[in-house]
Amino acid sequence: MKVAVLGSGIIGVSTAWWLSQHGCEVVVVDRGTGPAQETSRANGGQISVSYAEPWANPKMPLKLLKWLLQDDAPLLFRPRLDLRQWRWCLSFLRECLPGRVAPNVRALVAMAEYSRSTLKQLRPDLDFDYRHQEKGIITFYRDAQSLDDSQQMADVMRDMGVDRRIMSVDELVQLEPALASARGQIVGGDYTKDDESGDANQFACGLAAMAGRAGVEFRFSTQITRLLTAKGRVLGVEVIGTDGGYESIQADAFVVAMGSFSPSVLQPLGIACPVYPAKGYSATFPVLVPQGAPTVSLTDKDNKLVFSRLGDRLRVAGTAELSGYSRSLNPARCQALLMHVADLFPSALDFDNVSFWSGLRPATASNVPLIGRSSIPNLYLNTGHGTLGWTMGIGSGRALADLIMGHKPEPEFPFLS
Repeated sequence: MKVAVLGSGIIGVSTAWWLSQHGCEVVVVDRGTGPAQETSRANGGQISVSYAEPWANPKMPLKLLKWLLQDDAPLLFRPRLDLRQWRWCLSFLRECLPGRVAPNVRALVAMAEYSRSTLKQLRPDLDFDYRHQEKGIITFYRDAQSLDDSQQMADVMRDMGVDRRIMSVDELVQLEPALASARGQIVGGDYTKDDESGDANQFACGLAAMAGRAGVEFRFSTQITRLLTAKGRVLGVEVIGTDGGYESIQADAFVVAMGSFSPSVLQPLGIACPVYPAKGYSATFPVLVPQGAPTVSLTDKDNKLVFSRLGDRLRVAGTAELSGYSRSLNPARCQALLMHVADLFPSALDFDNVSFWSGLRPATASNVPLIGRSSIPNLYLNTGHGTLGWTMGIGSGRALADLIMGHKPEPEFPFLS
């Protein structure tokens, strides 16, 4: 079987790898000059089952109203004359209903745990370094109410087998001494020892190289224009190649893993793809004082920020901006990142050589990704992972490859059919 995978982020590369392990002939098509050049390029670095929870919850609508006019709000909504944005927002409000939260959490935790387990199984076979750390993730809170509110979700997670332990400030500082200077800002936290961190871009590039050696063809700098259909099937994908000429790539099956841009090829076929871009920011700092920068990955729950040590760099990422497809950097949001990092680690980092980045996370209203077969029998989706693409990427690729080959995937997840 020949399969064309559209997109070469962590999701597309993972899908291609597992298809190649099933013996498929695979071609990956992407407009970038190499793998993982867009949303997977500089994300927060966490593989976080403990944080596999939806944004949508009963308390979020009130928070959104409070944040509406704040440029540095953790979740920023900029209304536009865009029907897709408003439809997504209405769906988001529906997902905030109390009865929707638990099913969404179950789906996210199931895929996240499966993906983390799959990565552990795969790791001995990797021939590259991606700066991974297996030191768990600390989530800390800045006020008692936030800590108390979080425990309802933590209890749900624990019921699903996630070992999310409550810890005092002293225990947190003992576990991660770099938090000592910020002791007065923290009231407590929780810790999951099984979570990980690592550089998603380095991983995707390394796995793409391994896939290439296994026979996967990568077509970079190639613009995807449309899917060609006849008699209820996809026959090919029309592209503009590096020479500027049009070409059709034929295959037996097609996988759309184009992140926030997936709707552009699906909607002309009448296939609903309720994915909207949630622009996230990151800042990467050279580490000047190694002992002053964290090695355990951190989540600042109140400010919606994550911190991951990637060798001699510290990656800080977070916030979400619903403002269309622009990747322009908002100076106020960049400044807020700098301020929060300086408060926590004032003398450990090189603040003069910080590198800012933004990426368009492909978000569904429920945070549950779209994985499985579309209404067209040979067309499959693997998109909509939001902030959890790195967390769920390896498992999503393996599960979809199993589906394409006619096997039952391992995780209990609401796959499309």
